[in-house]
Amino acid sequence: RIDSNLSSNVATIVFDMASLNAAKLLLRDASRTSLRQRQAFSPSRPSALRKDEHRLPLFPGSLSSPLPMFQFRSLSSAQHEDASANQSPDVNLSETIAERASGEEEQSMPKRISEIKISEVLKAKHTTRWVEPVISKDATLREAILVCIEGKLSGMMVVDQADATDQKCVGLITSRDLLRIMAASIKEGKSSEDIMKQTVTKQMTPINQVIYGRPDETIGMCRAIMAKLGIKCLPILGGSRVEGILTTRDLSDFYVDAKDRGGKRNYLTDVSGRVGLTSDTSMAEPPMFLRGHLALSHAPLYLNVGVAEYPHPFKFETGVGGNRRDYGHGQELSSDPELSEDAYFVKEVELLDESGTDMQNVLYMGVADGVGSWREYGVDPRDFSHKLMEECGNVLSDASAQCMVQGGNECRMISPAELLAQSYEITKEANVIGSATACVGLFDSVRHQLHFSNIGDSGIIVLRHIDADVAGALRRDRSTPKVERKSDLRIAFVSQQQLKSFNHPFQMGWTGEEIVEKNSSFKHAKDSCTSSVHILRGDIIIMATDGLFDNVDIDDIASIALEWEQENKFIDGAGINGRNKRWASGKSLTELSARAIPSLADILCQKARDNSLDSSIDSPFALLAKENDIMWSGGMPDDCTVIAMHVVGQPSQSGLLEDGAGIRLLSNESPR
Repeated sequence: RIDSNLSSNVATIVFDMASLNAAKLLLRDASRTSLRQRQAFSPSRPSALRKDEHRLPLFPGSLSSPLPMFQFRSLSSAQHEDASANQSPDVNLSETIAERASGEEEQSMPKRISEIKISEVLKAKHTTRWVEPVISKDATLREAILVCIEGKLSGMMVVDQADATDQKCVGLITSRDLLRIMAASIKEGKSSEDIMKQTVTKQMTPINQVIYGRPDETIGMCRAIMAKLGIKCLPILGGSRVEGILTTRDLSDFYVDAKDRGGKRNYLTDVSGRVGLTSDTSMAEPPMFLRGHLALSHAPLYLNVGVAEYPHPFKFETGVGGNRRDYGHGQELSSDPELSEDAYFVKEVELLDESGTDMQNVLYMGVADGVGSWREYGVDPRDFSHKLMEECGNVLSDASAQCMVQGGNECRMISPAELLAQSYEITKEANVIGSATACVGLFDSVRHQLHFSNIGDSGIIVLRHIDADVAGALRRDRSTPKVERKSDLRIAFVSQQQLKSFNHPFQMGWTGEEIVEKNSSFKHAKDSCTSSVHILRGDIIIMATDGLFDNVDIDDIASIALEWEQENKFIDGAGINGRNKRWASGKSLTELSARAIPSLADILCQKARDNSLDSSIDSPFALLAKENDIMWSGGMPDDCTVIAMHVVGQPSQSGLLEDGAGIRLLSNESPR
C-alpha cells in the first residue's frame, strides 16, 4: 500500500514538472516576442503611436475589428508540431487530463447571467418577436413616432433606402430623441404641424458618433457600457452589419422566462397584492438630507470663479523642450502664461431666459487646448485656441448688446454648442490655422443647471458633499475607517471625453480648406458631447484642460478641494450639518469664497506640474498608456489651465471685473 501511494505521488510530480517545463518554454517564447515588439517604438514619443481604440463609433461602409498594436505571438501549426515532437508523452497526457478536468468543471458550473453573450440575448429577442428596427432618413417626426409605438421600439437605425438591396445606416434615433425634438420645438414656439413635419435626420445621432457593442461580448460588459454612458439603446455590430439593437428592456426580459410572466400562480404571487392605489394616496415628503437644499431651491445660486494658468514647464518663446536636459538644467521652469497653448474665457452677460420674457444674468466659461504638433508645420499652436476663446467672449458681448437694443428671440440664451459653432466660424473666416480641444459651459443661476459642450480631452468635474446617513448608498470611501473619515466629499459628475485613440483627442480645427475625410480627427460643434448637470449650493466645479486630468487623479482632486474647504472653514468639525445650520442663519461666507477660490485653482495647477515632473509615480496618463501597450512612467508635462468654481447662495460684492462677473483671477490677469 505504501509503495502504491509513493508511485502515485511520483507520477503526479512527473506530470507537474513536465507541465511546468512546457509553460516555461511558452512564456520564454512570448516574452522574446513581446520584447521585440516593444523595442519598435520610442517611449519618449507616445503621441506618434495611433493605436485604435477597442470601441470606436460606427463609420459607414465595411468595418474591420480593431486589433491591439502589441500582441503575444501565437504558435503556428508548424511550431505546434515542433513543440509536440519535443515534448514527452507525459506532458501531452498531463495537458489532456487538465483540459478534461477543466471541461467537466465548466459543464458542472452554471453560467452567470452577466457572462452570457449578447448574441444569445438577440436570438431570444428575435425568436419571440421580430421587428426590423429601421426608419428612412426621409421620415418625418410623425412617422417616427408611429413606428416606435406600433413596433414597441426604444430606438431605430436611420437608413438610406435609395438602394433597396442594401439599407445603409446613416444614424440612430431613440424615443428620447423624439421627445427632445418636441420639447425644443415647443419652446421655440413652433406649431404642432410644423413640429410633426420635421425630418429625423436633423436630430438623429450621426453614424460616426453611435456607440456599439459586439455579439461576442457579455451581458455584463454591455450593461456596464450602457450604464456608464447613460444610454438605453446599443446597436450590436457583427462585421459591418447591425444585427439588432439591444435595449435595457431586452436585458430585463432575458432574466425572466416566458412561463413566469403569465398564469394564475404568477398573478397571485406577483401582481394581485400590488395592483391599484387608493384614492388617498399622496407623495411622501423629501428625505431629511435633501430638505435643506430644497428649501433653497427657489433661490438663485451664484458662482465665485478663480482661474490659474501654467505653461508647459519646459516652454520657451520659440518652442518646447522634450525634457529637462533639452530645456536647460540651470534654467527655472517656465512660468509665463503668455507662452501657454491653453486659452480660456469667463464672461457674464444679460440675456433673455428660456421663456423669452425676462432678462437673466448668465455666466459662461470655457477652456481650449491648442494642439502642439502644429509647431512642426510652422504654425503657432497658440493662435487657434486663443482666437477660439476670444471670439466666444465677443459673440456673447454682441448678443447681449443686441438684446438691449432690439430684443426678440435672437437674444435668448446661447447654448454652449451654438457658442462654439459661432466662434469657430469667425475663427475660420479669419483663416486662423490650427486646432484645439475645447470645453464651454454656461451656468443658469435660476434653474441651478450647468450646461456644457465638450470636444476632446478637456472637461468638467463636480464635487459634492453628501450626508453621512446616505453616503453608503452612494459608494462612500470604504478604505478609510468611519472614525477617521473627516467628510463625505463625493465625485458627483465627470464629463465624457472624446478620443480617436490614446493621446489623440478629437478637436476643432482649420487647415485652410474643408476636410471631407470621414475618419478625420476634426469635429464640429454639433459633434460635441453635450450635457447638463444639476448643481447644488456648496458644490465645487472644476473645468480644466488635460494638463490637470493627465497628471492628477480625480480622487486626489477631491482631496485637495476638501483641504481647501477645511482651511477656509467652509467645512469644519460639524461637517455638512454644521454648514447647513450656518446657511440657515444667513452666514454665507460668500466674500471669503470669492477671495479664496483662486488659490484652489492655483493649488491644482501646481499639483499637476509637480506630478508631471515626477518620474516615480504612475499618473493617470501613465496608467492609461500602459493599458494601451505603451511603456510610460511618471507624469505628462503639459500646459495646464484650471477654472475653479464655488457655488454660493449670495452674490459677491468684491473682486468684480468690468463685465460684472464675480471673478477673481490670479496675478490680476485678464480673461484671454
